[in-house]
Amino acid sequence: MHNLSEKIKLKHLMVALIILAFLLSVASSLFSSYQRNIHILEEQSLEKNRVYAIKLSQIVNLFLNHTIEILEFSASEVADYMDDEDVLNDEVNRAFYQQSVFNSVIIANTEGDILAGSPDKYMLKGKKITSEEGIRQINLQKPSISDPYRASTGKMLITVSYPVFSSNDEYKGIVSGSIYIHESNFFEPILGNHPYQDGTYVYVVDSKGRLIYHIDKSRLGEDVSKNAVVKRLLKDEKGAQPVTNLLDMEMLAGFSPLEKVKWGIVVQTPKEAAIKTVGKQVLTAFYYELPLLIISIIIIFSLVGKITKPLQQIAILAKNSINESELTNLNRLKAWFYEASLIKKALIHSFSFLHGQVSILKDEALIDPLTKLTNRRALDAVLQSWTVQGKMYAVIILDIDRFKCINDTYGHAMGDEVLKFLSSEMRNTVREQDLCCRFGGEEFIILLPDIGVEEAYKIAEFLRQKIESTISPTGKPVTFSAGIAGFPKQTANSKKLLELADIALYEAKNTGRNRVVIAKSEAPY
Repeated sequence: MHNLSEKIKLKHLMVALIILAFLLSVASSLFSSYQRNIHILEEQSLEKNRVYAIKLSQIVNLFLNHTIEILEFSASEVADYMDDEDVLNDEVNRAFYQQSVFNSVIIANTEGDILAGSPDKYMLKGKKITSEEGIRQINLQKPSISDPYRASTGKMLITVSYPVFSSNDEYKGIVSGSIYIHESNFFEPILGNHPYQDGTYVYVVDSKGRLIYHIDKSRLGEDVSKNAVVKRLLKDEKGAQPVTNLLDMEMLAGFSPLEKVKWGIVVQTPKEAAIKTVGKQVLTAFYYELPLLIISIIIIFSLVGKITKPLQQIAILAKNSINESELTNLNRLKAWFYEASLIKKALIHSFSFLHGQVSILKDEALIDPLTKLTNRRALDAVLQSWTVQGKMYAVIILDIDRFKCINDTYGHAMGDEVLKFLSSEMRNTVREQDLCCRFGGEEFIILLPDIGVEEAYKIAEFLRQKIESTISPTGKPVTFSAGIAGFPKQTANSKKLLELADIALYEAKNTGRNRVVIAKSEAPY
């Protein structure tokens, strides 16, 4: 009777131990996976928005340069004709109607008298510039872009001006273009549309922290200088950080100041939208494990009901159906009788299985599920390792040209097929030791160890020519643009290396696409 009671207690202990260990291990792995994926998605969103903010600031700087160039041309055209009313009228109309950049264009003399203005509906000709900002721009005698101010017409506007000097260098006045911030689509072509469909949006602040662009136009002119990100922008900083906005929403924001003016661009994604897929990912993992959990519990309860050889059957079942994990404490266990020895071995196999599941989840966290390339996390680890080692390597950043048009024309499912097509061609083209990574969206990175930028250029150019001459899943070829930078010849900092390659990529984009550009030695700051 004593031996029977011992067997019953041991049987109960075994059931409790196996079920509890299984459930706690599964719960622990799912919870750790949930927390890890949240962190990964937050970091990816912050980095995505930081890079995107820098890209947009570069584009807006180029656009502002373009507005100045428009007015520079007009100033040269009227330099010696400030007394010719027909010439002045023709030029303001040309600058207004042909460029479609400004809400109004004027030419004024040094006294602030408006000699010509377009469009006619504002009846600007004959009026006088009286605003402090307008007078300041006249007295400045050099190109200028203002902060928003209220003109004598009552409209909130931004003005871009260019001085007019005659051929004998006599100051004659200014050519000025006005942008009405409540009415203009000045920023819309640049900032209104972007590739991310996760609630991400962009806003722009002036040097005083007031909104001069926002998707909600009713907020234009609002003072948001107390926002933590805007405070950093006002200090001319760039970067990324989580922030709670003035509407008490948690955001993941990237930000960058502009070079031409004291404005700043913020790209932010609602935190809730950025991590909304985490629960689905964890549930999917749990659904894969659930059948095994249910089957294991059913089998265990069935076997422990047996009278004969209960411990041996449980041990054999555990050994056959469970793999290996946490072994330290079990190895310390003194199994001084036969059944305990079998149980020990079975539990070692049981816990090892759960450890394997965690390892699988860790591996999946390093692989992009769509393209099966490594993701940003794996890329960062390799970059850090190679940089610490001082290993020579090159980096290629490439971006599919007009990928948004592919999605818009053929749908996102076809867009995914194009991404997989390019990923496959990349793997088939590069060397065995090279690392292909999906950087985000339609942007990819290739790390090439032990070669310089010239050899990397040949590989990138070969891949570019191969892609442009190969039929993609859309039924016709696609193209990409690429930027290349090398370590340590061009920079000894991996972060700056990526920035150099990214700048080269955008040079390729801005000079016609379907090109490969090698970065210059130093990134501009």
